[in-house]
Amino acid sequence: MLIARLIADPATLERRLDAMTAALAETSVPVAHAAMLDFCGDVLQLETAGDDLNALRSAIDTHFEASDAIIARDEFRIPHLFVSDMDSTMIGQECIDELADFAGLKDKVAEITERAMQGELDFESALRERVALLEGLDESAITRCLAERIRPNDGARVLVETLKSKGCRTVLVTGGFHHFADDVAEQIGFERVVGNRLEVSDGKLTGGLVGGITDSATKKSVLQEELGKLGEGAVSMAAGDGANDIPMIESATYGIAYRAKPKAREAANGWVDRGDLTAVLKLLEIRKEEWVG
Repeated sequence: MLIARLIADPATLERRLDAMTAALAETSVPVAHAAMLDFCGDVLQLETAGDDLNALRSAIDTHFEASDAIIARDEFRIPHLFVSDMDSTMIGQECIDELADFAGLKDKVAEITERAMQGELDFESALRERVALLEGLDESAITRCLAERIRPNDGARVLVETLKSKGCRTVLVTGGFHHFADDVAEQIGFERVVGNRLEVSDGKLTGGLVGGITDSATKKSVLQEELGKLGEGAVSMAAGDGANDIPMIESATYGIAYRAKPKAREAANGWVDRGDLTAVLKLLEIRKEEWVG
């Protein structure tokens, strides 16, 4: 059995649901039950008689395009752990692209970033190449960039603070930099930050990094490490948008792709394509009067 929840326009819901139910009737995942969640007028929950997740998500994409949805094999639970990417997930920007603008190199750096997030380039090599281009940039550009360019995505703080109010541990893990992530985590409410460190000497970026690289393997290991502390049966949720988030997304109970690149969205069992980050709270059936922040 599969259980799916999706946020749908009530005005077109019945027509779309009828079409999807008919399309699935002779497949491995016929719809066994469908009903709106009583706490909200636009969240549909449906159960299937089979467990072919790919077939169900394909049907949802076909009949509820640009949807916000999540699919599970067990009853939904509020996660005990939430691990999230930062750039283009919790914030609306790619920090290194915005920082590069202060060096007049945004277009060049952004092109490399996009290819890396699409999974076309090795993450570490792409990161080191971009950081090297920033050699000589004054460290004060980071402060300016934070103040002028970096903004949390809509719903980010409400999502994190509400999960924390439910006893959920929250961790921000980024292939970006502590210079940005520490400030973002404080704004949004994350309890732990894992990321890369830009090397600075005499007030200028050297074009290098300090210590090891936070990459896709690190993101997955942080999730597993934190989950191990919570004990058997703990439920995890991870959110991201790019190829380097895939191992983390696949390892979580609920892997959420937020306005993601195609490869990351395909790897997830939950996705937000239309709404803001509070859509995740609705999909977890957390009532709006319980939202915090």
